[in-house]
Amino acid sequence: MNNKRTQHDELRISKFIPGIAWFFLILIAISIPGHDLPVFDSWFTQISFDKLIHTGLFAVLAFLFMYPLLNSSLPGKEKRNYLVKITIATCLYGIVTEIIQKYYVPGRSFDLYDVAADSLGCIIALLFTKTRLSKKLILILNKFQRH
Repeated sequence: MNNKRTQHDELRISKFIPGIAWFFLILIAISIPGHDLPVFDSWFTQISFDKLIHTGLFAVLAFLFMYPLLNSSLPGKEKRNYLVKITIATCLYGIVTEIIQKYYVPGRSFDLYDVAADSLGCIIALLFTKTRLSKKLILILNKFQRH
């Protein structure tokens, strides 16, 4: 029981402050009215650039919430469960931001391709974090094998 408490104590809210700050930064960014956004020369350029921004914003968001898990002493299975939950939660946040834009931000609308780009960013963060977690586990196992 005491071991479980110390594992969760090392994941204090303070470790998630960067993710929380990024969460609100995204909320502010999606609240910019459509007429205040920059105009692009061509539709193709706008689509590609916009989707890259969405993917990047949500990859960073998901990773900032996943990062504290990398150095925690939680068991691997529990870490993986949290990573999946964070991925799902950040994907859902992408959907919510689009709904907010549709109903509450003038000149903005719901865009399914933005949701796809947001979700892609979350999945990229998950794969990146799982790769880092796997490399860390391999290093630990190699260390124990030498002794």
